[in-house]
Amino acid sequence: MTGKKKIGSFLQRPKQKDLIYMKELLESGKVKPVIDRIYTLSEVPEAFRYFSEGHALGKVVITV
Repeated sequence: MTGKKKIGSFLQRPKQKDLIYMKELLESGKVKPVIDRIYTLSEVPEAFRYFSEGHALGKVVITV
């Protein structure tokens, strides 16, 4: 790479206390996951199309 700009990556590994805290928030209802659509495994191509077109307003879930 040329120039003065630097590129770095940031990977976060979850800590157990953070996961427990998130679990408590989810169970108490303070944080609610937003699921936009649910697709079956056979509908994966359709799910990818929907997601890639930018229509998703929440998570797109694939059930197995």
